[in-house]
Amino acid sequence: MDTANANSQPVLRALAESGGDIGRSADASARPLAPMTARRVNDIASVETVWRALTADGVESPGQSFDFIRLWIADRGIAPEHQCFVVGEVDGEPVALLPLHRRSQMGVTVYTWFPRSQVGCYAPISDYRRLAQLGPEGRAQLWQTMLAQLDDADAVYLRAIPGEIAGFGGLFDELGGPLAVDTLYRSEFASWEECDRLQRSRSRRKHDRQQGDRLAALGEIGFELVTDPAAGRAAIEVMFRQRSARFRAQGIRDTFVCDNLVDFYQRAMEPGSGLDIRLHVLRLNGEIVAVRYNVVHGTRMFCLISSMSDDPAIQVGSPGKQCLLRVMQTVFDSGFSMFDMGSGFTDEKRHWCNVQTPLRQHYVGLTLKGRLSVGCHQQFQKLRAQAKANPRVKSALRHLQQFSDRLFGRRQQPSD
Repeated sequence: MDTANANSQPVLRALAESGGDIGRSADASARPLAPMTARRVNDIASVETVWRALTADGVESPGQSFDFIRLWIADRGIAPEHQCFVVGEVDGEPVALLPLHRRSQMGVTVYTWFPRSQVGCYAPISDYRRLAQLGPEGRAQLWQTMLAQLDDADAVYLRAIPGEIAGFGGLFDELGGPLAVDTLYRSEFASWEECDRLQRSRSRRKHDRQQGDRLAALGEIGFELVTDPAAGRAAIEVMFRQRSARFRAQGIRDTFVCDNLVDFYQRAMEPGSGLDIRLHVLRLNGEIVAVRYNVVHGTRMFCLISSMSDDPAIQVGSPGKQCLLRVMQTVFDSGFSMFDMGSGFTDEKRHWCNVQTPLRQHYVGLTLKGRLSVGCHQQFQKLRAQAKANPRVKSALRHLQQFSDRLFGRRQQPSD
């Protein structure tokens, strides 16, 4: 359905009086730089042309991919009434698009991204150069105009938005109340030679060689890039078995199995999905011992899932690290400019990633109930950050975990 922008003025006034929940740098009396309008629809097909035009130069994440979100909606069976696509226009030209999932939990209705933490980051689908030209006041007015379309919810929760995107900083500062919570890790190099020179010390090379020797002592090593759907299906099955074994050993909830996500990743590699899925597979004596599941967009490769064998006899050779070493040795000499390893700190990201970008959660409270919920979730996020360095805080945090999971979405464990 389309909603006229004129009907949103009462909501805009209420938002302006909400204590800065939408854009703290916005001046309510500021005049927009150009006429701004917004329209809302509930059918992803109706925004395909706009979406693809705004992402013609690439995406910052599979979460911005039309094909990825279309497949997600179909796989999850999300009803049209729970889908929402808000297009923001300046001078009649589309400048931004918010693809949102309407969810109701514990009596609170929230608009959020469709996938939860299946990809490293998200951001509004945008013409970044045009957003930069609008300036802070213009962007605040645009976001307010778009958010006013969401008058049937209590809050908006937009997780994992980069503080800097496409070379522009602060493009989303006016979009709700941001809270820095995590970091996105990427490798960007012109060649493997440059990557090797800048990221590996002499001791690191020696360590990698020793691990490789231990793995080679166990048998014949093979490394391959899998793009064939049939071969990919078998490798993906092994990958999820390896992931499940690791989850069991660590006592962690198996998100992929419990949330029935395995079929989604299988379908993404099938012909007709619109997605370019490529798997890096490491074999030992013909058997798969490590897998990395990647989505490709242009010259960018995004790793969504990784796995390795849980066999102690094989782990002495660090198959996961050896697989990643071979990925790095080949990816930049194959025409790729970036290898995205997602959010959350790990040793392998410390070793290989030369680009670190802060990620922020963005909150908008639309009603009193929504603002209270937002406040609770923000406090939870702050406590979670403290818990990483404080066991006592971590223990207390468990009491808030169930509330946070139910309200804003269960958090997937890191893929590495």
